Amino acid sequence: MLQRARDLGLLIKGKTSLVVLETHQEDYALQLLQRELRQQRRTLYRWTLTDGLAAAGFGPQIGVSGQKLNAEEVLESIKSRNEGGVFMLCDFHPFLTDNPKIVRLIKDIALGKVHSDKTLVFVSHRLELPAELKPYSVSADLALPDEGEIMQLIRNEAKRWSKENGGGRIKTDGKALQLLAGQMQGLPHQDVSRLAYHAIADDGAITHEDIPALHQAKFDLLNQDGLLHFEFDTEEFAKVGGLHNLKQWLLQRRTAFVEQKTSDSPKGVLLLGVQGGGKSLAAKAIAGLWNLPLLRLEMGALYNKYIGETERNLRETLAQAEVMSPCVLWLDEIEKALSQSSDDNGMSRRLLGYLLTWMAERKAPVFMVATSNDIQSLPAELVRKGRFDEIFFVDLPDAEVREEIFMIHLQKRDLNVNTFDVAALAMTAEDFSGAEIEQAIVAALYTAEAEDRKVDTAAIQCEIEKTTPLAVVMAEQLMALRHWASERTVPA
Repeated sequence: MLQRARDLGLLIKGKTSLVVLETHQEDYALQLLQRELRQQRRTLYRWTLTDGLAAAGFGPQIGVSGQKLNAEEVLESIKSRNEGGVFMLCDFHPFLTDNPKIVRLIKDIALGKVHSDKTLVFVSHRLELPAELKPYSVSADLALPDEGEIMQLIRNEAKRWSKENGGGRIKTDGKALQLLAGQMQGLPHQDVSRLAYHAIADDGAITHEDIPALHQAKFDLLNQDGLLHFEFDTEEFAKVGGLHNLKQWLLQRRTAFVEQKTSDSPKGVLLLGVQGGGKSLAAKAIAGLWNLPLLRLEMGALYNKYIGETERNLRETLAQAEVMSPCVLWLDEIEKALSQSSDDNGMSRRLLGYLLTWMAERKAPVFMVATSNDIQSLPAELVRKGRFDEIFFVDLPDAEVREEIFMIHLQKRDLNVNTFDVAALAMTAEDFSGAEIEQAIVAALYTAEAEDRKVDTAAIQCEIEKTTPLAVVMAEQLMALRHWASERTVPA
């Protein structure tokens, strides 16, 4: 990671012939090169397909500016030049495939560095050099702004807004400003500036109310491939029936995770249970309880038909979660990507290996919540003690919890709970999951609207009696799941 212009300069000053910078910050890369090469008193040139080759910094410009050369021609021109220099080649990735002459020209320039001191710097959002060029190259990333730089960028945007608005003062307090700066970490310079200006320009102030919109904007910038989903509307645990053990466990660890005052910070939980039992709702409630952004990854969406892309998807997704930290990362139906029985030429094993390494080595505060309907298909390496802080089993609700669930969903739909016999409903809905209880209430509402009457206890009981719950349809599978979980998990 290149922290300063000096770091980039050291790469160029050394014997490296080819430097690869994968970044969207092309202007910032140019500024770093200009700043360092000015100190070295070396010539910098920049090439793009639209503008051709032109001087971009300290050094002679004669015979260079305005040369509209294509990719092959610019390499021939660089090779034939007697003078040395640093050549920043932008968006060169399309020309490195299926063109052996271009590859040979780059290799000739690299081999001739000892005599001519020419360095090629490839700047692109993504660039993979052919294998024969890699021995002459080094790849580097541009560092993202640290906390001090972020604060300076925010101040710069505050000054700009103030100047545009007649010298008006921006309202803020130290805590809100620090919170805003902390949430900007992981973003490149131009995005920090843009989001900071939007937060200020909205109302001429920096307040805590700016944070949710900033979370969403930051996520949208990072999640260009759409593999992660930002769950903006997290739940309160008051709206989750039952799961009292899980609630208590989370409350005990809230401070330890949010404030990160110990190296033994909570890492994550695995939620196992029947479909519709409330695992997804619990994942949302964890983020709500801890007041953190929730990112959801559908594990099945990772797969890509091209070799290497599935692993890249997982790497980039986990990296995005680290940038969004502190956050809750919800791996939904984790068995879909890591099942032991999947015939995928070892793909699931490679994904598992990378995920386990990340779980063991990650430094960023990312609390992982994995949900699964079929734990027996998961590899033993993932579910052994130490991978997750705890494995919770989300069983079907008992009568008391069913009453709680009925009250939650009735109140959610502005129905007067006191007019319903909730205890009778709970008894009728034996073996029903939380999702099935909710659907019975919804179905009763539809029927009542069609018949132009009010919803009452009898109407909901009628819908319950029409429904065969999953616990009956899949009774054998549920029994096996309960047997497996009885001595291996903690009741949620």
